Amino acid sequence: MKPDADFVSWFRSVAPYINAFRGKTFVVAFGGEVVADGKFVELVHDLNLLASLGVRLVLVHGARPQIEARLNERQLQTAYVRGMRVTDAATLQCVKESIGRVRVEIEALLSMGLPNSPMANADIRVASGNFVTARPVGVIEGIDLMHTGEVRKVDIAAIRSRLEQGEVALLSPLGYSPTGEIFNLTLENVAAEAAIALKAEKLIFLMDTAGVEKEYGSGAEPPLLRELTVAESKALLTNLANKNTQLSDDAQLYLPFAVSACEGGVSRVHLISRHVDGAMLQELFTHSGIGSMISKGPLQNLREAGIEDVGGILQLIEPLEIDGTLVRRNRELLEMEIDRFVVVEHDGMIVGCAALYPFPDDKAGELACLTVHSDYRSTGCGDALLKNIETKLRLQGGKKLFVLTTRTAHWFVERGFIETGVAELPKAKQGLYNYQRRSKVFVKEI
Repeated sequence: MKPDADFVSWFRSVAPYINAFRGKTFVVAFGGEVVADGKFVELVHDLNLLASLGVRLVLVHGARPQIEARLNERQLQTAYVRGMRVTDAATLQCVKESIGRVRVEIEALLSMGLPNSPMANADIRVASGNFVTARPVGVIEGIDLMHTGEVRKVDIAAIRSRLEQGEVALLSPLGYSPTGEIFNLTLENVAAEAAIALKAEKLIFLMDTAGVEKEYGSGAEPPLLRELTVAESKALLTNLANKNTQLSDDAQLYLPFAVSACEGGVSRVHLISRHVDGAMLQELFTHSGIGSMISKGPLQNLREAGIEDVGGILQLIEPLEIDGTLVRRNRELLEMEIDRFVVVEHDGMIVGCAALYPFPDDKAGELACLTVHSDYRSTGCGDALLKNIETKLRLQGGKKLFVLTTRTAHWFVERGFIETGVAELPKAKQGLYNYQRRSKVFVKEI
């Protein structure tokens, strides 16, 4: 049987994520629509996979469509204030009944163990209870929201105890007061506060749209913003408030809570579509993801390379060595010369590198091994690496930067390099020139 090279390559590519996620806490929030339309069965399979990989899961569910249906049955009308339902005594009864039914249904689906299915031999134990203490929201815009509340405290000790025993914690959008009152909460409030309290690695919101899509409803398909910092998210929300941009209803709802979670210490918040089968796996186990990811600061930084980066650099340059674009470098040589390298790191992955080999007697330097991952060649990584090398050479007293290339001549010409001959190279470099490769020589005065 011939091995499937694509499968092997894919499996190797997800290994770093598996190692990074093991033992970490993820909070996954989804509305009652996921249960109502039957999509939760697909989600359960993905949750089971995450649990089997050692991820500690906290699930936060909503029940808005189920509550609406129950209210319609009883012919009750409710109002909303800033996205929160005004909950009187009759409405609260419908809320409790609906949330109770949804929670029981979720627990039943998490208990599936059908043969020949992703849940075969699964042993997911679900823990739910009075983990959330709440307080009343009070009066907003002159309206008393009555039994509508907000999170006051999350019992992190109780939740962590369940997680450490291998259980999945299930939080409902209900909160309890020390005096025994029950409050109707929003799932986004519960999810964000639980993630902050638990110092979760990730908070994941499943929503109707693909993520944060700017200029939503303009006629053309809105562009998906795959990565946002807290500062960029706040600017986007400010523009929204000033009516300078448009966002989907879900993005308007979840983005402020994503910002709050990141500011509260959550490493990453992901906004992804609930309509795509396996969307959560695609978002978590591929570098490009499928939705929008919000982080406190930029995910990309340029820095000096260290010995721990050797593996990442080798993986980055290997395809270009195979096709002859770069000269082969073995691990031992790279380890010896690692102090000459700078790298661009994106969310823990090396996506670009370059090296400077100085020739001080000639006040010159060689730019070598300038490489950028194919997915990041339009992000300015190459220019950032070149600028860094030029600055380093200038600080060392160098006046001239040269590069030898066989495939990327135009890129260097566009950045001020001039083609010259081998005779213009430093004498020490001329003796090492490989006439079989016939690399072109380009020089730039700096």
